[in-house]
Amino acid sequence: MTPRRHYPVVRTGGIFSVTFLFSKFRILMKILAVDVSTSSGSVALLNEMELKAEWSLQSARTHNRRLLKTIDLLLHQVDWTVQDLDGFAVTLGPGSFTGIRIGISTMKTLAWVLQKPYVGIPTLDALAAPLGFAAVPVCTLLDARKKELYAAFYQPDGNGTCRRSSPYLVTSREHVLSEIQGTTLFCGDGWLLHRDWFLRNLGDQAVELPLPFHTIRAGFVAGLARQRFLQGAGDDPMSSAPIYVRASEAELQQQNKSTVL
Repeated sequence: MTPRRHYPVVRTGGIFSVTFLFSKFRILMKILAVDVSTSSGSVALLNEMELKAEWSLQSARTHNRRLLKTIDLLLHQVDWTVQDLDGFAVTLGPGSFTGIRIGISTMKTLAWVLQKPYVGIPTLDALAAPLGFAAVPVCTLLDARKKELYAAFYQPDGNGTCRRSSPYLVTSREHVLSEIQGTTLFCGDGWLLHRDWFLRNLGDQAVELPLPFHTIRAGFVAGLARQRFLQGAGDDPMSSAPIYVRASEAELQQQNKSTVL
């Protein structure tokens, strides 16, 4: 007998909170995962433990014009419809403010309309996810512009999981350098941007990874989301919020105006 899927909807204060409950039996879980928080956008479809499809594109343009088209294309290629999906996952940031808003609003809307589970995954967690089998600490770096970096440190457990050991930071490369205490794996477009400087200052302490490890892959976003769903730890689409780490340019301008007044 095929176990039933349950999609209970709990109404709290007029806001729907969608929770994914699993029976003790193994069930198939079809997840759509999206990352458009950096210039490298990615979309993936996961079917339980099988990565059915994944698309990635490096582009200086925002991903709003191609995101829904790409989702539709991948669903068509694997012969699924959006109604077949069991859950939705998206990166929350830090990263491009515009990209983060596009990704979150798209996936929130799909989860809300279809009343399916939704989960937000921190962008830096997704970047570190492939390195859970490493034997040394991991430093994730994304370009934050203004000569700053989004950064977080992780300790791999050697069994496939990276556990974050620092807050999510927006900081200088000098501060990142001051936190290095031994051999460290570096990944992310922030590493690529400042690679020569870090190598010059860290020497053999800096371990450089192959190019594919410096972009966020939606397949790993889906894998992290699957773990959350199995733990019953999905997010409320209505209250899920971006991780900006720092104020937006518009907020900074408003603060400056208030200060002048």
